[in-house]
Amino acid sequence: MKSSVIIFPGSNCDRDMDVALKKFGFKNQMVWHNDHEIPKSDLIVLPGGFSYGDYLRSGAIANYSPIMGKVVEHANNGGYVMGVCNGFQILCESGLLPGALLHNTNHKFICKNIYLKTISKNTLVTNQYSHDAIKIPIAHGEGRFYADENTLNKLVENDQILFKYSDENGNITKEANPNGSILNIAGICNKNRNIFGMMPHPERAADTELSNTDGKILFDSILNEVLS
Repeated sequence: MKSSVIIFPGSNCDRDMDVALKKFGFKNQMVWHNDHEIPKSDLIVLPGGFSYGDYLRSGAIANYSPIMGKVVEHANNGGYVMGVCNGFQILCESGLLPGALLHNTNHKFICKNIYLKTISKNTLVTNQYSHDAIKIPIAHGEGRFYADENTLNKLVENDQILFKYSDENGNITKEANPNGSILNIAGICNKNRNIFGMMPHPERAADTELSNTDGKILFDSILNEVLS
């Protein structure tokens, strides 16, 4: 499977994602934000980091990078696009995903392992997960997902919620919500199920040397869907 990781000024998880993708057999290429073409790819990944220093809003300036025209074109043609952390913020800024990522309720940067419960298994990135809680790291200051009531209703009705923050037993509670996200939402997809965004970092939990392989299942899910 061919993938491309987009690098923006301030990206700091692009290499992590590249290592994870190649580890699981993806033929990955790195693409600079100022390029005007993307190599033929099955999956485009927008990585975590602090694109353009998070000025204005996280992901706001990256949305206007030249390469984003090709990312939007790829998505609109049905191609797969995944955004992690800052990548999720960029997808929301571009309108490829609904909602917005706001400042954490405590107005502090949060970097720690958290637990997630998989809500929809009917997607490219979640089809190999069970509904048991998984442990994945987060690292963000603007990770509080917000959307209006109408948008939230559509996300629920269309089974577009990928993950919710939970405790280690899979209980979705206010106490388990690290940033104040509405409905404990940690990741969503679009209605056509080809665009995916999540705040937690699966690429940081995909190797035994990291003492956590819960993120590996996401990459297994992608390969399972495409190769089956």
